[in-house]
Amino acid sequence: MRKAIFISVTILTIVLLFGFGLSTNMNQTANSEENPWVTEIDQLIKQDARIQGALVGISVRSAKTGELLYDHMGNTRLRTASNMKLLTAAAALNVLGEDYVFRTEVFTDGRIKGNQLIGNLFLKGKGDPTLQSSDFEQIAEDLESMGVTKIKGNIIGDDTWFDDIRYSPDLVWSDEHTYYGAQVSALTASPNQEYDAGTVIVNVQPGDHEGEKAKIKVKPETNYINIVNQAKTVAENKESKLFIERNHGSNQVIVKGTIPIQSLQREEWISVWEPTGYALDLFTRALQKQGISWNGSILYQKAPEKIKRLVVHESMPLSDLLVPFMKLSNNGHAEVLVKEMGKANKGEGSWEKGLEVMREQLTNYGLDTDSMVLRDGSGISHVNLVPANQISDLLYKVRQEKWFRTYVNALPIAGKEERMTGGTLRYRLKDIKAEVIAKTGTISTVSSLSGYMKSGNGKELIFSILINNVTNEEVGRSIEDKIIHILNDQ
Repeated sequence: MRKAIFISVTILTIVLLFGFGLSTNMNQTANSEENPWVTEIDQLIKQDARIQGALVGISVRSAKTGELLYDHMGNTRLRTASNMKLLTAAAALNVLGEDYVFRTEVFTDGRIKGNQLIGNLFLKGKGDPTLQSSDFEQIAEDLESMGVTKIKGNIIGDDTWFDDIRYSPDLVWSDEHTYYGAQVSALTASPNQEYDAGTVIVNVQPGDHEGEKAKIKVKPETNYINIVNQAKTVAENKESKLFIERNHGSNQVIVKGTIPIQSLQREEWISVWEPTGYALDLFTRALQKQGISWNGSILYQKAPEKIKRLVVHESMPLSDLLVPFMKLSNNGHAEVLVKEMGKANKGEGSWEKGLEVMREQLTNYGLDTDSMVLRDGSGISHVNLVPANQISDLLYKVRQEKWFRTYVNALPIAGKEERMTGGTLRYRLKDIKAEVIAKTGTISTVSSLSGYMKSGNGKELIFSILINNVTNEEVGRSIEDKIIHILNDQ
């Protein structure tokens, strides 16, 4: 009897399982018939030989309801590249707020008597990645307006607002001299209004005559960089072959190779070694320009607690900083924001504490941080792992935030050639009517694109595309654009 009952139950179970499976397949078929673009994307992934052997995570949601409309490996952990910045920006807006500003302060442990400051002068950085030569000059002007023309003491740089770990854990050595691999310091400087903190711009032009050395300038003017000029001017019909690199552990920049006479100038952003010293060099130059002298040394140390603040300089608010951060995919901004979140919430400006805050913020949105590996804020690490469905889910949920307009305003807009509008998407997707506002991402073997779009039929979508293990990142971008074209036609 027991055996008969067991057989009956087993048969019933098989029937139920079969029926469930049949029902699921029928729903998928119906979904494909109702949405032919689902089949098109499936076929693209299966048939395009360029991504055979690659991993492709795709998540598409309704922007109105958050409903998952398409999912291909959406729960698989994949490297994000700069799509990580979507997570960093959302967390930073929550923790710091749209109006948050970075402060740079000048203190003294002495007193002003007549035109003299009797005591040491401290320049304390608090993470501002936007400081330029003009800002240091303004600080110097403020000191001079107090009557100070002489300092009887030392000029001291204080970068202890953050820890002294300059590089994120997985930055590869070959990126150290690049603008996107610059060191992170609480006291740093940028060469222009793209705000690549901790870098200088090396400008190379041909000499006036063939055979002469190339002409080289550094912006901003600084004694912190030592240029070794090995570049030669060659005939107009010769090829330009310039190499600009900084030696590891030093600020010696080697410029070598050839540049044809009458050719266009070449500019390269090169990171400095120890940006605290770079900022302090620009500050002391500003003091000299303002006619302020000192009789002590230039030092680096933590300022004492009980000192008098003389000047405070504030950065632009975070709402404005997000534009160059996201439009131009600025790695340095991402890592500064991670450390600043750690400082604000945990009292420690480090990657460890900052990423801890990020995980807490993502968890508050209902995201499964156990399914992620977060190693930095920029996405330059090849160890970062996030599922596409988690990214699209975040993009849906932040639409309810009061700061969402600031968030989406900072994202690149496809096909808009103005640099601070189109950003890293300014030359892509120019041939479709869809409105695409999204974050790009590229590191070696990885391409990604996640954001918002309104299709040609007016349907609002949220999408995340993570492509890993491609042999050419341009292939990844091509696949992403094809997927957007397919979504545009739905």
